[in-house]
Amino acid sequence: MATTRTANAHWEGALLDGSGTVSLDSSGIGSYPVSWPSRAEAANGKTSPEELIAAAHSTCYSMALSHGLAGAGTPPTTVDTKADVTFQPGEGITGIHLTVRASIPGITAEAFAAAAEDAKKNCPVSQALAGTTITLDAKLV
Repeated sequence: MATTRTANAHWEGALLDGSGTVSLDSSGIGSYPVSWPSRAEAANGKTSPEELIAAAHSTCYSMALSHGLAGAGTPPTTVDTKADVTFQPGEGITGIHLTVRASIPGITAEAFAAAAEDAKKNCPVSQALAGTTITLDAKLV
């Protein structure tokens, strides 16, 4: 069964001196301020499209890896994923680096590496961002 999730952005003013909000409407968990400086300089308590992509990618990756591992008979105890999305003004998103640390009883290093790469390739967010270079640093803990 397909699902649709909704977020809305409201912007006022020009790009460089304007500001806005993004609301996470499907969950209703909140609205968050956004601005050009929060995107291209320091966050200063505001979010950015890249931070929201990082949140989506780290979550999707963790879920995909957990699913793949469980399907292979080695369910994880924990999976912690950090996504660093790099934004270069004038160029756009120039790369995404995933750092994953996982505790998985009974798995070999080779099986973990294969599962980690498979999750990077096949999580739906990775697939949606296929035009971007995605790198991975995966280690067992």
